[in-house]
Amino acid sequence: MVEDLAHTSTSLSFKNEESALEFKFKGNNCFSNGDNSNALRFYTQALRVAPRDVDVMGKNLVAILYVNRAAVLQKMCLFLESLRDCSRALSICTSYSKAWYRRGKANSSLGNYDDAVRDLNVSLCMEHSLSGKQHIEGELKLILGQNIREDFPPNVNKCKESSVTDQLQGIRLQCVKTEMKGRGMVSLTDIPQATLLHAEEPYAAIISKNCRESHCHFCFSELPADIVPCPSCSMALYCSQLCQIHSGGKDQQFHTKNHGTGFDLSGDLENYVASVIKEIEGVNIKKFAEHKHECGVNWPAALPAEIVLAGRVIVKFIEQNRHSGKTSTIVNLDLCHNYLQLDPESRLELHISSIVLLKCLHYFYGSDIPLNGNTISQCVMLLSQINVNSMAIVLVRSADLVGPPSSAGNHTASTVEQVRAGQAIYLAGSLYNHSCQPNIHTYFLSRTLYIRAIDFVAAGDPLELSYGPQVGQWSCDKRQLSLKEQYAFVCSCTGCSQLNFSDLVINSFRCLNQTCSGVVLDSSVTNYEQEKINPFPCRLPQQVPLELDDVKRVARFLGEETGSNRSIKPGFCLSCGNFCNLEASNAVVKKTEIWIGRLQSLLDSGECLATTLSNALRALDSLKSALHPYNKKVAEAEDYLAQAFCLIGDLQRSRDHCQASIKILEKLYGDDHIVIGNEMVKLASIQLSLGEEHAVEESRSRINSIFSRHYGSHVDAMFPHVRFLKRDI
Repeated sequence: MVEDLAHTSTSLSFKNEESALEFKFKGNNCFSNGDNSNALRFYTQALRVAPRDVDVMGKNLVAILYVNRAAVLQKMCLFLESLRDCSRALSICTSYSKAWYRRGKANSSLGNYDDAVRDLNVSLCMEHSLSGKQHIEGELKLILGQNIREDFPPNVNKCKESSVTDQLQGIRLQCVKTEMKGRGMVSLTDIPQATLLHAEEPYAAIISKNCRESHCHFCFSELPADIVPCPSCSMALYCSQLCQIHSGGKDQQFHTKNHGTGFDLSGDLENYVASVIKEIEGVNIKKFAEHKHECGVNWPAALPAEIVLAGRVIVKFIEQNRHSGKTSTIVNLDLCHNYLQLDPESRLELHISSIVLLKCLHYFYGSDIPLNGNTISQCVMLLSQINVNSMAIVLVRSADLVGPPSSAGNHTASTVEQVRAGQAIYLAGSLYNHSCQPNIHTYFLSRTLYIRAIDFVAAGDPLELSYGPQVGQWSCDKRQLSLKEQYAFVCSCTGCSQLNFSDLVINSFRCLNQTCSGVVLDSSVTNYEQEKINPFPCRLPQQVPLELDDVKRVARFLGEETGSNRSIKPGFCLSCGNFCNLEASNAVVKKTEIWIGRLQSLLDSGECLATTLSNALRALDSLKSALHPYNKKVAEAEDYLAQAFCLIGDLQRSRDHCQASIKILEKLYGDDHIVIGNEMVKLASIQLSLGEEHAVEESRSRINSIFSRHYGSHVDAMFPHVRFLKRDI
């Protein structure tokens, strides 16, 4: 079985000439019939499986496919993508006349008329047929005529992406060891809010399995229309040739058959061709090629992502040792692990996974990875380290809810979504401890980790991020369970050790006394909250006064310093003591969740039926009769209704439900949490569609404040899709 995973002879991702030609034929038919989207899909499929050493009618098959796809992209008005495909074809065959012709067309469409004329003149010199030459000459006349009318706009290189820089502030950080949390990071100086503290490239990274067809396997950004497949296997996909080289190495790249064109070109055109080829082939990367050992075998696709990530860590360690003249294969990342806390079954799984992984790597590296007890035990420790130290690379994307068309156009509500695109090890980033109420924020641009202070942090205070669960997201009992299962520790942060408003209300029921704002808790919550109030008074100095006031409003008994009423009993109101039949309340909630769930399913499919919406509205009223007004389920129901009303074009009601949801989330997370910023984007887009100029301005100001706090100058790079908020109404 392991042989099937590790041998290239049994690979399911090998290149296949027959399949490539079949996809090419289908693409040609679709292109002839004007079905550009399917033509694009078939040409891309052909590129994924086309061998790089196959010629068709004297031309390299991969070069032909790139030129064919460039023609489709040109038809779809994706001119920059078309230009890139032409350049990729030329990186394989410099003397490919049609590639120069298509490149000229793309440059012309982009307004790069100087380059377009040169491209077409090169194509004219390389074209053999008389009809082909006449066609190129006709295109040249068109562009030169356009030149006279438009006076040659400046040749702007539109291929380069803008980079965003945010300087580290020179804050002095120190790794310290504490009795409660072990190693952790503190600052030796005061840190202002929004200060960028840390930026780091991953030691090793791997794409999530659910993103393999939609995101770049190196930088994890969403794949463009001109996908670049790995030249040696059909599994890995990239957003650019640069990412492909980063991942697979320079030796996997196509090289031009001849650097000379073999044609009699003028000195100017000869220099132009040389500059184009130099730009295409000028990438010189000496970094570790992380995909090379995985190329053309089955185990990276079959094994879990964290095991494949461990393989990349081991291989990188071996390659680094080779470079320095060492021969050790024992990986020591000096990170904590949870092996001792694992149950026997989980330990057995780690041992089996380690043996399988090392055997797969052994087929590639031979004696560099010996199969013995020492390397297996070290691999087990590595997997255990990855379990508790790897970070999910979460990228931000936008999604628009599009309502029915009107005289003002379609109604849309922009939403901010997060995608777990990858998983990575950051050696320095792993030193930061967890808090359910973090004072630093982590985010990613491509695969680079950034850490920014979201609060003022005094010198000597710990710098703590969230490992996932936060106050406002889950109740204390769920956070503790998640952290214990995944990271093998019991959290003792302020959110888990001190009373806070969010944990009391997030899953609570309402008091039967309609004039009482108290909370009623069930048995799953009471034990965790009870632990926080013994002794409550000694912790008061650490609590924010406003937070304590909020607690007293929903749990008056817990604010009393003496008396027996400070014990929490399931089913009893914490403000007036009334008993609530939780069995009956839960029955109401379960019934309403059926209708809310149906509405959610319709929203996921982009539909919204009037009867389902009407039932969901009644369900919301029933939900409010059983749950506390600040219960998170109420916020979620309000949000679903906001989306539904947007879909049917009732923007006023959509706005009202959106505002109601945000009001609850503010109580759960706090006014300046990033979740509130994301929800405000949705609200602002609805207000924009309604033409509410003053309201949009207020929302825009608040969004900018929250996003700047969490992302600093990276806001535009993180959220390019919300730039619509900056336009005039």
